Amino acid sequence: MKILVAIDGSKASLNAVKYAAKLSMNMRSNDVVTLIAVHDDEGLNVAKKYVGSGVVQDYLRELSDKQLKSALAVLTKAGIKYNTIIQTGHVAETIAKTANKGFDLVVMGAKGRSSIADLLIGSVAQRVLATCKKPVVLIK
Repeated sequence: MKILVAIDGSKASLNAVKYAAKLSMNMRSNDVVTLIAVHDDEGLNVAKKYVGSGVVQDYLRELSDKQLKSALAVLTKAGIKYNTIIQTGHVAETIAKTANKGFDLVVMGAKGRSSIADLLIGSVAQRVLATCKKPVVLIK
């Protein structure tokens, strides 16, 4: 089973990695777990004008690497093979599109905001659920 795990550096996303590792071990799957870190760079367009696109991309890459560090440690300790994907763009849309291109399951953390906050702000997890054609498991 090909599992895609969305990482954002939160405790919930680390719990999603732990869940995916257990699932992979329990299924005795030889498939690789893929971690995806996506950052929306739309809000950084002004910064790109002043510091350059390369500086912004480097910053987002460093941020992704930092967020992936603990997740990679969990998979390494469990003996699970992994790949990483680092992308920029609309977060939920990018996760859903990536999942629809060859994964069997998406595992991601749910931060547990109140439903009122989700109505006002929106939720990446809700958007992935709504747009992804693959099963999505949300972990708290």
